[in-house]
Amino acid sequence: MGTDPIKKWGLSPFMRIAIVTGASSGIGRAAALRLAGEGWRVLGVGRESAALERVGREAGPGFVPFQADVTEEAAPREIVAAAVSLSAPIGGLVQAAGIIASGAVDATSDEGWDTMFGVNVRAPFRLLREAAPHLVAARGAVVNVSSVTGLRAFPGLASYCASKAALDHLTRAAALDFAPKGVRVNAVNPGVVVTNLHRRGGMDEEKYAGFLEHAKDTHPLGRAGSPDEIAELIAFLLSEKAAWITGETIAIDGGRHLTCLR
Repeated sequence: MGTDPIKKWGLSPFMRIAIVTGASSGIGRAAALRLAGEGWRVLGVGRESAALERVGREAGPGFVPFQADVTEEAAPREIVAAAVSLSAPIGGLVQAAGIIASGAVDATSDEGWDTMFGVNVRAPFRLLREAAPHLVAARGAVVNVSSVTGLRAFPGLASYCASKAALDHLTRAAALDFAPKGVRVNAVNPGVVVTNLHRRGGMDEEKYAGFLEHAKDTHPLGRAGSPDEIAELIAFLLSEKAAWITGETIAIDGGRHLTCLR
């Protein structure tokens, strides 16, 4: 199983590197802030340098911004190299970068399908593969940010549902592959969370306001979630408190997966 770096280098559990993609906004931003606040050194990855700088000012010196598009061919190598340059074990990988788009099966183009899978499945797979040797050396943990749509199907979201279901199964397969090497891999599956995801997916402000209002009816607990609530679960899954949890796809959705209300 190798030597535990905590014991080898005399590190506390929170003196390690966490790579967080999608760190400039939403759940990724909340996770980066939470982990930095807990003593992790966070390499925050995002496409918008100005947004990353704003997160850095809020997070403090524990946050290191890194501008990258996770879908670019060289991105995994460059991201991991940047993390390695911080001279501490890579103990965590949070894959929060993602996109959403509406469209039924008969209204989804090849290009739209490929774009969705490129961001939501291919990019997390490639970054996990690149980071794997370092995660194994650190006996680290991975959290993929999936969706309630990975657990349950919804109409009009064909490519998004399929991509998140694929990410969930990648999580389970990776958990089995890496368990003998001491690396845990889990996913969180949020319901509607108040972020910019749906706006970037094409919703205008009026539709988004109605969408959030409707979430009161579609979620049994009567409201949408907050990025901080998801970040708390992510931090737990990276911690030693979750040392016997792997391969899980954990619904954090106000009960929405129980009903699939649309």
